[in-house]
Amino acid sequence: MPVHIKRNYLTTPMFGKPLKILLLGGGELGKEVAIEAQRLGVEVVVVDRYDWAPAMHVAHRRYVIDMLNPNAVKAVVERESPDAVVPEIEAISYEALEELEARGYFVVPNAKAVRIAMNRVELRKFAAEVLGLPTTKYAFAENPEEAVEACDKVGYPCLIKPEMSSSGHGHAKVLEPSTSAVKEAYSYAIAHARGRSRRVIVEEFVNLETEFTVLSYRYVGDSNNIVTETCEPVEHWRYGQYHYIESWQPSTRPREVLEKAREIGIKTAEGLGGLGIFGVEVFLTKDGRILFSEVAPRPHDTGMVTMASQELSEFAIHVRAILGLPVPKPRILTPAASIAIYTDKDSVWAPKIRGVYEALKIGGVDIRVFGKPFTYRERRMAVVLARGSTVEEALEKVRRAASHIVIE
Repeated sequence: MPVHIKRNYLTTPMFGKPLKILLLGGGELGKEVAIEAQRLGVEVVVVDRYDWAPAMHVAHRRYVIDMLNPNAVKAVVERESPDAVVPEIEAISYEALEELEARGYFVVPNAKAVRIAMNRVELRKFAAEVLGLPTTKYAFAENPEEAVEACDKVGYPCLIKPEMSSSGHGHAKVLEPSTSAVKEAYSYAIAHARGRSRRVIVEEFVNLETEFTVLSYRYVGDSNNIVTETCEPVEHWRYGQYHYIESWQPSTRPREVLEKAREIGIKTAEGLGGLGIFGVEVFLTKDGRILFSEVAPRPHDTGMVTMASQELSEFAIHVRAILGLPVPKPRILTPAASIAIYTDKDSVWAPKIRGVYEALKIGGVDIRVFGKPFTYRERRMAVVLARGSTVEEALEKVRRAASHIVIE
């Protein structure tokens, strides 16, 4: 599929020469991408490390491979020869993506963006030193002694995070100067890192007022130019957790704050380039600073609220942008909120989601069950969505509905 060319036709999946996307990762975000692609007649292939991942339930074909194995990734892409290779998770061989892109495959948004976004050290260098975005104070370390020096440089309290991990795995907080505490935190971060890297990033710990996700997207305009735009910022909160719990849209924060967050989102997406949507995370601190945090070069978990709030969800935007279709800036149709449902149970196969009758009795409430075939502790299994006449009403509804949901 030509990159950066506007499209005026669609095809029929499974017949002739259909438009085809290959999702590397088949989680709940990939599932919604697959559904949106199916609606436009796109043939969908899903690849993941385990069988019957959520997106596989709505795909034309599926493969189970080790996605950190570059040869395995290249083999399945070569076999399917898709129009677009769409990474949906971090744990993918970026070396394979770079080689495939060099050979002419369209990687979404591009191999460089995937490589940078999955690596905290490279991402922080890119954001702060290349793009000049405001961030927390930071330093890098490759051994326990360097970690002690980095913490002293950044100041206490601080966070130690592995170079590569996801969903908060390996994050450790150091409250005050202590060589033993820093070395213990460093060892914890390395033990929970993905791959064999010994590098960590030490970050200033900041007191948050709130967090935003700026869903920034790039698509092909009328003159085959690339247009960069954003949705209204999504506000979200973690309740002391490393993963998101609640999100809502529109944000109720002052317009000047949201505009600064939006500027960070635009600059990040334009710096990384390519097509598709980027989930750009932005902090608002108690002392009024607006700081870049992270970016996912794909739909974002906090953005699931857009399935209830916007004319086009973040997933519809992503698919349209990938295919070279127009993406008019989506209006917010109604205030909405989401709550992610996690489980504390290990190794339960075919879990039941109970309490849905009482939850769905509440007007304006929806539930998306991801269909994950087994549980592990702190695994996200579903999301509850609610619409309201105000954000406050939507949040009240979604909290009340989520209180009924139990994973068994």
